Amino acid sequence: MKSCICLLISSLFLLPLLAQHTNSIMGKPDPSKKTMLVETACGECQLGLHGKSCDLAIRINGKAYFVDGAHIDSFGDAHAKDGFCEAVRTAEVQGQITGNRFKATYFKLMPSGSKK
Repeated sequence: MKSCICLLISSLFLLPLLAQHTNSIMGKPDPSKKTMLVETACGECQLGLHGKSCDLAIRINGKAYFVDGAHIDSFGDAHAKDGFCEAVRTAEVQGQITGNRFKATYFKLMPSGSKK
């Protein structure tokens, strides 16, 4: 009985911590590198890329690239009203285009409604 009560109390404190989503990955931007504001969304649902599932992508100068280094689910539910599969958002990023992919070293999602 005591173990059930301890488990219940522990879950009340631990579960909210696991449910938190951050708007930034990879810590802080590198001040020696250029930071760009880009459009970001699901590549398949919003940016016209072909793939096998919902994956994070960005659009730079009118061209879309899938993102390596950041995952579509790292910023909440992709199918929520303001999620990546439902809306194009703005992000501050650092990284480089390699082949047809963007290799992110910094990716910060801007608040909903912010424009480039």
